[in-house]
Amino acid sequence: MKLDIRYGHHPQDVKGYDTTALREHFLVEQVFVPGEIALTYTHVDRVVFGGAVPTTQTLELTGGKDFGTDVFLERRELGIITISGEGEVILDGKSYPMAKGDGMYVGMGTKSVQFKSKDAKNPAKFYLASSPAHQTHPTVRIGLAQANPNKMGKPETLNVRTIYQYVHPAVCKSCQLVMGMTILEPGSVWNTMPCHTHERRMEVYLYFDMAADTKVFHLHGQPTETRHLVLGNEQAVISPSWSIHSGVATGPYTFI
Repeated sequence: MKLDIRYGHHPQDVKGYDTTALREHFLVEQVFVPGEIALTYTHVDRVVFGGAVPTTQTLELTGGKDFGTDVFLERRELGIITISGEGEVILDGKSYPMAKGDGMYVGMGTKSVQFKSKDAKNPAKFYLASSPAHQTHPTVRIGLAQANPNKMGKPETLNVRTIYQYVHPAVCKSCQLVMGMTILEPGSVWNTMPCHTHERRMEVYLYFDMAADTKVFHLHGQPTETRHLVLGNEQAVISPSWSIHSGVATGPYTFI
């Protein structure tokens, strides 16, 4: 299991970053690594996110020195959404089948979290997001049909989209993690409009289901001094609470 650590930043400092520095601190270029669990630990709200891509072997989420625990979920909760392929998530020996669009909430205290693919040549890609937790809530498997749909936007503003809320009070209990997947309708390219900030939480955006030549321009920074990061398929960006989080793309995409 690989872990990349990112630190917090004051918005006044970020104003002085050039494009290279901005990408180095906020962009994760490779979220999914075949045969590995690759995670990013951001000190912004101590959120951990990344991808698990099991191929020929089952992969296990573990704790360690960086988390101060032997078990990853000893003091954390976890959200999972499968973005491609078929496989299974195995929790303390119990198997849950997972296909594209299937998600899970895994409560604090789960000792063993494993990932397995049905076909090593077409491995499942599991997107993971975790935050600190203060109590245990029930583990729930959440298919796309069980997620709470919230349709928003208008055709004339090119942002008709459905937010499928997976880890959300309308679907299941969690301590502080909220997780959803937004699917845009054909012809819509803008997300999260109107753009905004919220001091109560940060966000991580994973963009996927994009053609090789499609790019997303993700707007980042304080509302009066925005910058942009250009992302390709299956890349992620960290958005601190002081930053807006909005994007527009050159073609179709989905994001978590």
